[in-house]
Amino acid sequence: MANTYTAIATVTATTSVASLAFTSIPATYTDLLLKISTRSTYSANFSRARLQINSLTTGYNNRLVYGQGTTTSSASSTDYITFFYSTGSTATASTFANIEIYLPNYTSANAKSASSDSVTENNATEAFLALAAGLQTSTAAISSLTITDANAGDFVQYSTATLYGIKNS
Repeated sequence: MANTYTAIATVTATTSVASLAFTSIPATYTDLLLKISTRSTYSANFSRARLQINSLTTGYNNRLVYGQGTTTSSASSTDYITFFYSTGSTATASTFANIEIYLPNYTSANAKSASSDSVTENNATEAFLALAAGLQTSTAAISSLTITDANAGDFVQYSTATLYGIKNS
């Protein structure tokens, strides 16, 4: 990674957990980057996950383009700033999804945007790949982020997320 990336914190599940969270995010960077590796207890090859900002439950809008097996499609949602996908419990054992979420200008007095890139892992004909972009209308600086499984699954042991601060200097 570039010298402008600084690891702020890493959260690793030591048992199955309902969420991975970052609190008290410092306002000393320009942008934020999340690198996430998850596997869900949800009974499917993949499970939809989501990112919540500052415990807000309204003011979100996002758009998703995805590929599933040999099918491509798109969707939109207003439930969280971005949604992405975690490997589910029926996918190949011991495989985890790879997710990256970028949040530019997280301390500005403007609405907050995010983009995400996620891919589930599965040694079968059905895997899942998604690109999403979203907006949260709050003008408050981002001080906390919570990652949850939208299908009410838990993230299994060894699921991990690392938050990086980026200085554009």
